[in-house]
Amino acid sequence: MKKILFVGAESMPFAATGGLGDVMGSLPAALAATGEADVRVIMPLYGQVSAEWRAQMKTEAVFTVHLAWRKLYCGVKSLQKDGVTYYFIDNEYYFKRSSLYGEYDDGERFAYFCMAAMEAIGQIGFYPDVLHAHDWQAALCPVYLDCIYRSRPGYESIKTVFTIHNIEYQGKYSFAILGDVFSLGEGERSRMDWGGCINLMKAAIITANKVSTVSPRYAEEICTPEYAHGLDPILCENRDKLCGILNGIDYVYYDPSKDKALPATFSWRSKGKKAGNKCALQEEVGLPVREDVPMLSVISRLVAHKGLDIITGMIERLLCERDVQLVILGKGDGRFEQFFEALEKQYPEKVRTLLRYDRDLAKRIYAATDIFLMPSKSEPCGLSQMIASRYGAIPVVRETGGLFDSIKPYYEEKGVLHGNGFTFADYSADVLFERAAAAVDLWNDKDRRDKLISKIMRTDFSWGQSAQGYMQMYYDL
Repeated sequence: MKKILFVGAESMPFAATGGLGDVMGSLPAALAATGEADVRVIMPLYGQVSAEWRAQMKTEAVFTVHLAWRKLYCGVKSLQKDGVTYYFIDNEYYFKRSSLYGEYDDGERFAYFCMAAMEAIGQIGFYPDVLHAHDWQAALCPVYLDCIYRSRPGYESIKTVFTIHNIEYQGKYSFAILGDVFSLGEGERSRMDWGGCINLMKAAIITANKVSTVSPRYAEEICTPEYAHGLDPILCENRDKLCGILNGIDYVYYDPSKDKALPATFSWRSKGKKAGNKCALQEEVGLPVREDVPMLSVISRLVAHKGLDIITGMIERLLCERDVQLVILGKGDGRFEQFFEALEKQYPEKVRTLLRYDRDLAKRIYAATDIFLMPSKSEPCGLSQMIASRYGAIPVVRETGGLFDSIKPYYEEKGVLHGNGFTFADYSADVLFERAAAAVDLWNDKDRRDKLISKIMRTDFSWGQSAQGYMQMYYDL
């Protein structure tokens, strides 16, 4: 049985901000369910971790972490969930903060986390076959393993995987803190250097035995200047160890037939009950209660690379030319927030703008939605299109990253239905309008709509196949 240790900055349901937390919360359980791996996870013990979870933890070790000149307390607590052992790095100075990220000392916080994770391996006596580090916050783990821990008993044969969830965030810092914060000497300057500064993601890419990302298409895209945010030369040099494995979603947490957050549960066999969720949401947000009007939604950070600029470029035309409703859920750039607030005032019978994050509300919107818009300019994997599909919404997506890998264009040929959504390649408001309008027109044809939604809801976005892909990668190492 393979011993796999995940290291990452967040994990559902303990503390999470987005897709990384979803993956860290569901992939380890899917790997454990194969019966081929002993899977464990290390993450920080944030102040946001609830008392309910803390009550289930036990203390595994207490020790001192040496980070440059600092001698720092570290506690390791653990609990079991879904066949996975979760370890939590306890240090209130670093992790009892108002947010998970965005602090002035994030470089120091996550250098400490990586050093503590490496030290914890020996303290708890779990020496993995594969250490799997996720995103820039854990990027120093393979570096510290090679530079500091490789010569220690038990660490000699550990293989490393580094997964890029979003290449835009790389962990860039001045070389002035190479030793003082990152506890590395001048001999490591070339490993850490990219563009004249410390780049933690670059260092992990060249150090790890394998580099993965969260969809096959994104693995290709990040080898090009358009998508790589400056790292394409490094990724091209290391292309032989790069692979892409499409994420899945948690089929227990996202299950419209059992979801307690929904007013009306349903499955693909009882998809007619989905309309009850639309009526309930319309009543909840103050829209006219109508089963016969297609509801579109956007659940996203309101930022340009999520396609908000082309949504804002076409949405008024769609509202004028089609009988539709629109619900927006999310927060982000002020210009987009202001646009949708103004749009609601202009079309009070058609639009609702909900500027917040709320997981249960998001699930109610997925269940109410008929057509889900996700025209991202770039999207490493994307989970929203998969969740929307599972909840019976027709996805309209741009052909990029994981959207390309998960949603294929709908068409019918000789009575055979192909694809599971509406897709487009050109990043254009006009093209998005045409695809969204085509989805609305299909929805208004009940027979075609029912056939497509039945197929969409049965598309397999569970972790089963993805878990096998990860296991194969571990065996290859």
